[in-house]
Amino acid sequence: MKNILQFILKTLAQWTIQKYQPGVIGITGTVGKTSTKDAVLTVMRAIRRVRASSGNFNNEIGLPLTILGSWEKTGGVGFWCKVFCVSILRLIFRMNYPEILILEYAADRPGDIKYLLEIVKPQIGIVTAVGDIPVHVEFYSGPDAVAKEKSRLVEVLPAIGFAILNYDDEAVMDMKDRTRAHAVTFGFGDQAELKITNFENRSENKKPLGISFKLEYGGNFVPVRLDGVFGKSQAYAIAAAAAVGISFGMNLVRVAEALSYYQSPARRMKLVPGVKGSFIIDDSYNASPLSMRAALETVKALKVQRRIAVLGDMLEIGKYTIEAHEEIGRLSGKIFDFLFTVGARAKFIADAANKAGLPKKYIYTFDTADEAKTAIQENIKKGDLVLVKASRAIELDKIVEEIKQL
Repeated sequence: MKNILQFILKTLAQWTIQKYQPGVIGITGTVGKTSTKDAVLTVMRAIRRVRASSGNFNNEIGLPLTILGSWEKTGGVGFWCKVFCVSILRLIFRMNYPEILILEYAADRPGDIKYLLEIVKPQIGIVTAVGDIPVHVEFYSGPDAVAKEKSRLVEVLPAIGFAILNYDDEAVMDMKDRTRAHAVTFGFGDQAELKITNFENRSENKKPLGISFKLEYGGNFVPVRLDGVFGKSQAYAIAAAAAVGISFGMNLVRVAEALSYYQSPARRMKLVPGVKGSFIIDDSYNASPLSMRAALETVKALKVQRRIAVLGDMLEIGKYTIEAHEEIGRLSGKIFDFLFTVGARAKFIADAANKAGLPKKYIYTFDTADEAKTAIQENIKKGDLVLVKASRAIELDKIVEEIKQL
């Protein structure tokens, strides 16, 4: 039944693209796809009629559903009947349709992007990051194979298209020679065409506030300030979106005006008020070694009362599991005052943190999020900053719900 459903969705989506001929912006990478998608959507709304995938609609079911309509929820016979009926009516009659589609291309397993590109090929491709130990590497022969799968997106871009690449990621920059499209680079590096400078995770009186930085392009710059969100990942998302705007002829000032309406997605380095006057950085949506390191560096840079980490398993990294968790543990032992780990793999984080200098009495290990809730809440004090991060399946969002201020 799933194969039949995939075939029907793929066919309807291909026919819809053929009839309406929208421009397509494709986004791939191992981290940062959703934040980048939301930032691009914010910029493009200022000049075009657009649609972007909702949630994690980025696979063989979600991508064609985005092409066929704006669906917030899926499931049930009634839902699928509505999808098919509306799609067929749209093919028979000329109806309103977006000028631009913003789509995420996931690559959980080899061949995934190839399949999605059979449905629709973008004219603009963004590659956010790959990293040294990419998420889903468990299903590939190694990081190079993950990068090769991601590179399929830029390989199919037309010569008049744009490949928007993260200058700071070596694996992404290697893709520059694999595309016919005009390459535009973004990042913190001096040679990035769209450069991020003066980046700061802001705090005041030991209270975390947000981030600020400048975007520079062609000798001009604009300041950017985002409240209630943290980490360089958000700056990367904003820079990639700015590069898209520039490729459409917008100047930096107009891009900055559009980005003033940007709202970062939930559970991605979002500031949440916590119990007892604490502060939570909720990054519980997902985790990879690259994004975990970035989150730890962010917390380290903030001037706060005490730092508490609630860290869980990083999944789908295969043979790198022990090594990656131990590395995070070594970093955590030098940054945090308290460490709570959730999951079997995260116990390697706890052990390494202890060896790195964090006393055992400040380290707690649990098998599930439900078991950890009470101990975490008991140890929180006024002014504490609590980082919550793990792969989605570990369900650390339950802990955020438990310790946030109601």
